[in-house]
Amino acid sequence: MPATDRSFNYDLDYQTLDLRQQPELYRVGRGEMGVLLVQPYKSEILPHWRFKTPEIARESSEKIYQLFLDYKANGDFIGMDMARKFLQMGMTRSLRYYHHKSGKKYVGPVPEDKKGQSGAHGRETAPEERDIEKKVCADIFRNKYLEVMADEAYLQLRDKFKQEYG
Repeated sequence: MPATDRSFNYDLDYQTLDLRQQPELYRVGRGEMGVLLVQPYKSEILPHWRFKTPEIARESSEKIYQLFLDYKANGDFIGMDMARKFLQMGMTRSLRYYHHKSGKKYVGPVPEDKKGQSGAHGRETAPEERDIEKKVCADIFRNKYLEVMADEAYLQLRDKFKQEYG
C-alpha cells in the first residue's frame, strides 16, 4: 500500500504491532475503520465501551472521553483518534440496536463467499423494531463524539498527522 494512500490498511499484522511505537503505520481512515484492531489502544479503550442502558452508555462515554483527554495531555494523536472512533462506534451501534432490537440489520445468514465483508449481499433488510432506550444511548455517545470533533487540538493534530504520514 503506498504511503500516500489515506485509507486504513487492513493488511498489517495488528496482533503483533504496537502503533504507539510505530505511529507511521497508522491511518485515520474513514469513520470507525480499524477500531477493533489497533493496539495498544484497542486493549485500553474496549473494556470501557458499553451501551446496554443510558446509564451504562453515559459512564462508558465519559470514561472514553477521559481517555481521549489523557491521550491529548500526552500528545498521543492515535490514542485521541481511537477514542474518537470508539465514541463514534458507540453512537452507530446504539443506533443499529435502536432500529433492530436484535442488532441484525439483514435477514438470513451471510453467504459463505461473503463472510467477513459488510453489506446486504442480496439479503433483505430486517423489519424495524425500535428500542427507544438505545436512541438515548446513541445520543449520549454522539454528544461526546461531537465534543471530540470540536476539539481544536485534535483537529490540528489530525491534520498534522495526515500531512506527515498520509
